[in-house]
Amino acid sequence: MNRLNPQKLLLSKWTAAHPQNREKHFLVTELFRDEEGTVLEIELQAVLTKRGERMAWQALTDDQSWRMGWK
Repeated sequence: MNRLNPQKLLLSKWTAAHPQNREKHFLVTELFRDEEGTVLEIELQAVLTKRGERMAWQALTDDQSWRMGWK
């Protein structure tokens, strides 16, 4: 399990464990917060296609789907 601090996810790099459509490397481009500043969701952007996907930041803790850094 990847241990994460959601406040430090902005511009972090991730590798998909099972790439689809040649999208393997991703970058966190935006953090979505509530009124109190707690991070709820992130914008994950594919480096190759620039396609963005909004998801809960907790999904990155699943090491079956995501690897920290670009590998």
